[in-house]
Amino acid sequence: MNKYLRVCFVLVFVGITLAGVALWQDLHSLVFAWVLNLMLMFGVSYIAETFKPRLLSTYYNAKKWEAEGEIYKWFGVDVFRKILVWVGWEKLNKASNPVSKNLYTLKHLEYRTRQSEIGHLIIFFIVLIFNLVVVFKYGIIQSLWLFSLNIVLNFYPIIVQRYNRPRLQNILNRNK
Repeated sequence: MNKYLRVCFVLVFVGITLAGVALWQDLHSLVFAWVLNLMLMFGVSYIAETFKPRLLSTYYNAKKWEAEGEIYKWFGVDVFRKILVWVGWEKLNKASNPVSKNLYTLKHLEYRTRQSEIGHLIIFFIVLIFNLVVVFKYGIIQSLWLFSLNIVLNFYPIIVQRYNRPRLQNILNRNK
C-alpha cells in the first residue's frame, strides 16, 4: 500500500478516535487530554518514521545561551530526566535504540533527538490550540488537564532533547 495512503489512514484513525473521545468525555476531561496527547504522538511518530525527514535546519544547532544547559537545569530538566529513569522510559528507549560508542550509532541518536524534538513541538502547539479552545469555551480551570499534560508530555521532552543534543554534537565533532 502506498505510504501516503497509509499515513492518511493513520490520520483518519487519529481524528475519529479524538472525535469519539471528545463526544464521550468532552474536551476538558483528563481522559481526552491523555488520549489527545497519545494519539498525536502515535500519528506524528508514524509520519516521522514513514517519511524520515532530514531535519537539517539550523534550528537544531545549540545556541550559545543553551550550550551548557544551564537554562534547562533552571527549568528542572535533571529532575525530569530522573523521573524518566524512575518510570522506566530510559530503559525502554535504550532497548529500542541501543547506544554504543561507534560513530553511526551516535549520529543516529543525534538524529533521533531532532526527530523527537520536532514531534513534541508539533504536538505541543496542537495541544495548545485545544487548550485555548477549552479556555474560551469552559474556562481556565477546566483547561488545566490539557495544560498540565502538555507541559509534562511535550514541553519537558523538548527541553530534554535541547539539553542532550549539544553533548552529542560535541562528541560527534571530536570524532570527525
